Amino acid sequence: MRARVIYRTSFDAAHAVKIEEWEELHGHTFFLEVIVEGEIKKGYVIDFLKLKKIVDGVVNELDHRNLNKIIDNPTAENLALWISEKIKKNLPGGVKLKKLSLWEGNEFGVELEW
Repeated sequence: MRARVIYRTSFDAAHAVKIEEWEELHGHTFFLEVIVEGEIKKGYVIDFLKLKKIVDGVVNELDHRNLNKIIDNPTAENLALWISEKIKKNLPGGVKLKKLSLWEGNEFGVELEW
């Protein structure tokens, strides 16, 4: 049987994005939800603490940083893709990233699904 495990966290960061022209540098509290999927083996898919360590390792690279120094044009979409690639590289075999949601504050967000 397959199951999904969910981890939610948040971080604060600043960015300026270019849609038609560059915005002013501004900050957000970003809310991140990561959903992974795998077979239930020995009663679990992935240890919650292991998933937390993987995701927090990525978030720590972003927390209280200027995202423009890390990602070209750090839109929510580009940031979500960057985060997802980092998480995928560190998941154990048999566990796959299924869904990632990233919110800029409470109003706007982006969702990726595989």
